[in-house]
Amino acid sequence: TVIPNFKGGEKEFAANMFFDGTNRIFKAKLIPGASIGMHAHEDSCEVIFILSGKGTILEKEPGSEEMTSRSVCAGDCLYCPKGHSHSLKNTDEAEDLVFYAAVPQQ
Repeated sequence: TVIPNFKGGEKEFAANMFFDGTNRIFKAKLIPGASIGMHAHEDSCEVIFILSGKGTILEKEPGSEEMTSRSVCAGDCLYCPKGHSHSLKNTDEAEDLVFYAAVPQQ
């Protein structure tokens, strides 16, 4: 599945997704310059494992306007707890950002 401007992000998000009606597990790709827009996990959390490429994750705690930013690369494991918000951007000019993600409902 290819979704343009996923969650308000830039360019397109491509994913091979399994959804059982409650939980999502997927392998995804962000092409250079693509992003997943900032979104909140109101009733779920998310675990992301970066397989290849590099990028930036923005994170925001509930009730806070302050965002933190950090670089991510292959081998990094990211966690967005329930109630928190985040976005992910491929900052590489040549390589895709490829990752696995699990989004279980809580």
